[in-house]
Amino acid sequence: MGKSAEACSIARILFLLVGIVPLALAGGHDYGAALSKSILFFEAQRSGYLPGNQRVKWRGNSGLNDGKINGVDLVGGYYDAGDNVKFGLPMAFTVTMMSWSIIEYGNQMGASGELSHAMDAVKWGTDYLIKAHPQPHVLYGEVGDGNTDHYCWQRPEDMTTSRNAYRIDQNNPGSDLAGENAAAMAAASIIFRRSNPAYARKLLTHAYQLFDFADKYRGKYDSSITVAQKYYRSVSGYADELLWAAAWMYKATSNEYYLDYLGKNGDALGGTGWAMTEFGWDVKYAGVQTLVAKFLMGGKAGSHAQVFGKYQEKAEFFMCSCLGKSSQNVQKTPGGLIFKQRWNNMQFVTSASFLLTVYSDYLTSARKNLHCSSGSVAPSELLAFAKSQVDYILGDNPRATSYMVGYGSNYPQQVHHRGSSIVSVKVDPSFVSCRGGYATWFSRKASDPNLLTGAIVGGPDAYDNFADHRDNYEQTEPATYNNAPLLGILARLHGGHGGYNQLLPVEIPVAMPIAVQPQPKETPFAAPIAIEQKTTTSWVANGKTYYRYSAIVTNKSEKTIKNLNLSVSKLYGPLWGLTKSPSGSYGFPTWVNSLPAGTSMEFVYIHSTSPAEISISSYTLA
Repeated sequence: MGKSAEACSIARILFLLVGIVPLALAGGHDYGAALSKSILFFEAQRSGYLPGNQRVKWRGNSGLNDGKINGVDLVGGYYDAGDNVKFGLPMAFTVTMMSWSIIEYGNQMGASGELSHAMDAVKWGTDYLIKAHPQPHVLYGEVGDGNTDHYCWQRPEDMTTSRNAYRIDQNNPGSDLAGENAAAMAAASIIFRRSNPAYARKLLTHAYQLFDFADKYRGKYDSSITVAQKYYRSVSGYADELLWAAAWMYKATSNEYYLDYLGKNGDALGGTGWAMTEFGWDVKYAGVQTLVAKFLMGGKAGSHAQVFGKYQEKAEFFMCSCLGKSSQNVQKTPGGLIFKQRWNNMQFVTSASFLLTVYSDYLTSARKNLHCSSGSVAPSELLAFAKSQVDYILGDNPRATSYMVGYGSNYPQQVHHRGSSIVSVKVDPSFVSCRGGYATWFSRKASDPNLLTGAIVGGPDAYDNFADHRDNYEQTEPATYNNAPLLGILARLHGGHGGYNQLLPVEIPVAMPIAVQPQPKETPFAAPIAIEQKTTTSWVANGKTYYRYSAIVTNKSEKTIKNLNLSVSKLYGPLWGLTKSPSGSYGFPTWVNSLPAGTSMEFVYIHSTSPAEISISSYTLA
């Protein structure tokens, strides 16, 4: 569902930049600190009775009567975003992705001292999911409703909105909701096997029942829980969740039934057919395909090797599309960020980056390369691209803004989040009324009184622009499923390149290196290429004037230009929109393969002096 390569092109983009602040021009990111903050965010999202070791002190107990009017205990769990509703589908996906992060990179989390915190975050979710599944074929999928909740702006501790609970059952099925809950329980069971085996077994019991419920009584959950349609509509249906759940059931149990399920239902349920360019709480196909590809590379496919190969082809299509090396590539901003939609785009960035990260390690373990329509790609390129997305989130972007609250020196101050935007109940216990919260706190043009540490907000638009306003929910609202995949990536980046194998030990032959054909080069400066530079904005900080320069590269020939290499000298700041090679030259960004006749592309850079010197080193004509 991504854009074509042509639509992804950054040609002729007018790049509007507002409120720039100077970048930190040196040094990398503290991925360990970012990991700690990302996990801390989940404590701010807790509902129910807060534990004694609660670290986010400005929060208090909330939702203590949840489920009471329905005759069931539904106290606990997570608020999904900046509101006070507990939505079951994104909550379960959050638990699945946190668990997957720990399964892959728990050792790295342990080395950084964050593993226990991450496991606590998972257990807070699974404790609630267990409560929400009181009978084999009954599952509660929502507490509260978005319509009444969004009418009010109140702290969770003050809620006066409806706390009605909504469920699915045999007569009102929801295979997507039940399937995702099965996946979450199965994935979580893996991480508790050693530390809490009784709890792991309990989770697996629920997972078995939920998978059976999802598969036998099929239907979309939002047809049964209609109040969810406006907020978490299941656009993709439930087929992807059935496969997703089966993959996690096999991973957790090694039960051949679930491996056979993946093999026999891959075609009918779309696992071998859907080539995706997104992955998230609604659309799970890319995640399923990545897991099945791991089974295949780990020698577990058995008689399903051919079918699993088709899953892997689709997994690799996703990876290639993110890298810009496919026949259908994801759209990116001029600054290089994956862009899918205006509202909470960052959810797609973190989830895609996680898949790229784990698949890079799967390929490395199998000693294989990624195969894209543009050619063979080394596993390191996948990890490098995932890192570029994380670095963008943490501040390496044209606005020099960190989209993780509390990380860096320039991050969102007016987050669209009820709890953080209203004075803590611990500081001022005075009741905040439904509409009074809007009048007093929502409309307040000032920084949040409570720091929502670690929250990943919705992020910039298609042109890297961002408006830090509380009413700009599309860009400033956080979500648990933004953070969950990021835990694994940050742990991986912080842990470095230690020797660990992501696959079961199997003998895999070393692939022969692919011969690289020499490319003809043109004489420098002889190419029919025009380069135009201009200053688009400037600002003063600490007595120094900074400039933002835009460079437009135009192909004036009648042929397509490929393998373009530019020399950029006298550059003293960051540059976006080109890829730097080990030799120091610059080429097309990863999402652009060529420059057709008569077209242009733009790249930008920032420094505090006159324009850099840009020249053409080499190119080829096609």
